[in-house]
Amino acid sequence: MIEHGFWKNLDMPIFALAPMADVTDAAFRRMIATYGKPDIMWTEFVSCDGICSAGREALMLDLRFDDRERPIVAQVFGATPEHFYQTALLVKELGFDGIDINMGCPDKNIQKQNAGAKLIQSPQLAKKIISETKRGAGTIPVSVKTRIGYAKETLDEWLPHILEMEPAAITIHGRTKKEMSDVPAHWDVIARGAEMTRTYYTGKERPFILGNGDVQNMTEAMERVNQYGVDGIMVGRGMFGNPWFFADKNAYKARKEVDARNIGLQEKMRVMVEHSRLFEELFGDAKRFDVMKKHYKAYVHGFDGARELRIHLMAQHDTEGVVSTLRKEGYL
Repeated sequence: MIEHGFWKNLDMPIFALAPMADVTDAAFRRMIATYGKPDIMWTEFVSCDGICSAGREALMLDLRFDDRERPIVAQVFGATPEHFYQTALLVKELGFDGIDINMGCPDKNIQKQNAGAKLIQSPQLAKKIISETKRGAGTIPVSVKTRIGYAKETLDEWLPHILEMEPAAITIHGRTKKEMSDVPAHWDVIARGAEMTRTYYTGKERPFILGNGDVQNMTEAMERVNQYGVDGIMVGRGMFGNPWFFADKNAYKARKEVDARNIGLQEKMRVMVEHSRLFEELFGDAKRFDVMKKHYKAYVHGFDGARELRIHLMAQHDTEGVVSTLRKEGYL
């Protein structure tokens, strides 16, 4: 039986914030909750092995959230089923709305742990992991994020293993592990996955299917929903430097005419500073300030002098240095 939990209460189509390491931390999510909240947010992925070790406390920072971010899904990774069970118990105790299993990360270090996308090559282990996660989660819905294959596209062989385990939702990133993010996402394959899911569950409740890959704005998100038969869209890199991405999602869902947002440069810089202050407030010395700099690259682009300003911002070590630089250059 599928435990859908909060998923059944969402208005269609579903728009979600993708989990991204060193990006979708609590500061980033709260900025998005303020300026353009999606239907669901994901945490950064957290190691189940780490949660079940003496290093648990250090990882708890990655599992902090507040009610503004709900519904909020904790994403976890690993290759030891028992650790998924224990982690699911913790996720439930912490009050998350859902738990998501990463079966798509292509990072080399994750592959060495037989985790992430490596699980595509170990379907029996993957199924055991889903089973143990569901056992620990109880009534908390369990979902899976994966890719269309490992060295090559094998969705027809891989996806049925996940479908058999009856997750609440499946996000399909439209590339293989080998392709990383170096080629355009294969939305035709994502569409096939959505159709496979409908066929597999004919006459029964089924998992929700989200598509992921190369969506740069809400117009493209709606086009993907309409063209490829998915239940929703997960957006990752398109949100960098753009906490307003989902601000008009309800108008798009209602199929209303929506004017393109034109966020002024000074407003972007003000929000970037707000983001920096929130990062320092939430994490202090627990996270390196350099984590914020990938956001600066996204906020600061597309205008004369952007390159020079980015260079100056990369040399800063705290928010006050960022503010001083922006004032000196006339952006605040």
